[in-house]
Amino acid sequence: MKTEQVGDATFETWTPEEVFDACRKGEIVVIDVRTPQEYMFEHVEGALLMPMPFFKPEMLPGQTEKRIVLHCGSGVRSEKMARLAMERGLNRIAHMEGGFGAWKEKKLPYIGTDMASGAPKRVEP
Repeated sequence: MKTEQVGDATFETWTPEEVFDACRKGEIVVIDVRTPQEYMFEHVEGALLMPMPFFKPEMLPGQTEKRIVLHCGSGVRSEKMARLAMERGLNRIAHMEGGFGAWKEKKLPYIGTDMASGAPKRVEP
């Protein structure tokens, strides 16, 4: 994990593997900032959705028990929203480097769509 101090805030960049491990241990809340369509097609299992156009840092859950890690398709939108959250007063926020594209590159499991039925299905590459 890379850490950057921005004023009084800590900005973290996590790898997909770090996010996966922390998810399995129940240590983080993953928030997807992609569009609802992107999320419905495929997403990190257990990730919550807060699309970028509707992103409100003040609506994020507290981080007393679990840390927040944002993600998007490539890491660009999640970094932008994480920096916005810091501007709005969050003193610690993280995003996933490379986004969902990097997650899939690392062959980590996710929820996809069964093209025959349109139903969600777990994908284990």
